Amino acid sequence: MLSHLADAVVPPVFGRLDVTTEVGPGPIAGSSIIANHTSLSDPVIVLAALRRLGTEPIVLAAAGLWRIPVLGRLLTREGHIPVHRHDPRAALALREAQAALTAGRSVLLYPEGGLPHRKGVREAPPRPFHPGLFHLAHATGAQIVPVGQTGARALASGSPLEQAAGLLTAPLRRPRLHVHIGGPLRLDSEQTRAQALTMTHGALTQASHAAVRQLGPPVLLTGR
Repeated sequence: MLSHLADAVVPPVFGRLDVTTEVGPGPIAGSSIIANHTSLSDPVIVLAALRRLGTEPIVLAAAGLWRIPVLGRLLTREGHIPVHRHDPRAALALREAQAALTAGRSVLLYPEGGLPHRKGVREAPPRPFHPGLFHLAHATGAQIVPVGQTGARALASGSPLEQAAGLLTAPLRRPRLHVHIGGPLRLDSEQTRAQALTMTHGALTQASHAAVRQLGPPVLLTGR
């Protein structure tokens, strides 16, 4: 239902969403899907894009979302996984994700671990990854699918007041949003953690660049 709601809400409320894929129709079942995280609104956009490709993943999301009454119940009912950052319970999220992948469900996670602390709507490359992705991939052997998205910061970024204003005016502004599904990859059992994270970070950076190129010149990736 969460993916269905996202797909229903994005076009009329968030803006014009386009989706492209590097190869094939999209992620196969049982994939670890990684996405760049730039705005509070981008998970909804990514879920809507994936649903158009027939994928409705379980999501690893900040545990604070479970404290929102209606949303928290919906997340729990559908089996999404809370991530308790900087807490011993953080390891539980990886175990639950591993169980979901083993059962053939796709899982969406944000390996950067949180939102960037910067102003403005300009895009930037993904920040360094947390090691959870490496451990999850080695435990399950699941393929990793990088998903780059752009446009979400133009939809809602900045202070809470600026974000609220951006979302309220989005139906009138109709900002352009783009999600690009990169080619899948698998980790080599001989790769070190550093090598694996470098490879997956590079793949997500390429997918992010591809999304920006599709969207056009108004939003450009900045250098690091």
